[in-house]
Amino acid sequence: MYVMKRRVCISLLSAVFLFLCTSALTYAAEPISPKKVVAFVIDDFGNNMAGTEEMLALPVPLTVAVMPFMPSTKQDAELAHEKGHDVFVHMPMVPNKGKKSWLGPGAITADLSDEEIKSRVQKAIDDVPHAIGMNNHMGSKITANEHIMRIIMGVVKERGLIFLDSKTTDKSVAIKLAKEMGVPYAENQIFLDDVYSVPHITQQMEKICKRMNTMPLTVAIGHVGPPGKKTASVLRQYIPRLQKEAEFITISKLVRQSLH
Repeated sequence: MYVMKRRVCISLLSAVFLFLCTSALTYAAEPISPKKVVAFVIDDFGNNMAGTEEMLALPVPLTVAVMPFMPSTKQDAELAHEKGHDVFVHMPMVPNKGKKSWLGPGAITADLSDEEIKSRVQKAIDDVPHAIGMNNHMGSKITANEHIMRIIMGVVKERGLIFLDSKTTDKSVAIKLAKEMGVPYAENQIFLDDVYSVPHITQQMEKICKRMNTMPLTVAIGHVGPPGKKTASVLRQYIPRLQKEAEFITISKLVRQSLH
């Protein structure tokens, strides 16, 4: 009888010890805090711009915004898709200030009829292979116009796309309408290369690093074209540093995470 009780006690003690060890291991495996995320969007693909090859060679997922109806629209979109990047339509929209020549073909201007606006957006989406989202190219005048943006957002919703507000004006109504109309959305927070110089791009990257000290998410826009090679070079230098603090994600992954 004594031997049986002793065995029972030993078994109970072993079970308790195993439970405590398992609990400790489980607790230790849980992350202390969720990893921060950073999403880089690169605009102006589609016109054989400088830095295209360097950007697509970066070893992180990107969101590649491709202008429609341009010489390398389909080529750039296909290559970006093959590399696993998000492909967005970089929709030309007229700004409050800026040269008309910067817009590109098929742009949304304030003097178009509602039907023409809708038609241009539909055709632009059709012209960019693998597009799963849209953001505005320039567009400070259009994104602040609720009537026009409602038409654009309607097409975006019909096609099941995401809308990224490039945030070229603080008066933009894009996010307000996206929320109202049930369109998945995201919003740019910082431009990397609004000034085409390595010191400025580096300064913007430092801002991102500083921002990550307090914010869990950063969305930033850079460009191919005039600053393309410079931006790609600075990004490549900063990738190892950023990866210590954050996960690189695409806008579509960002939107999926925000829904959970």
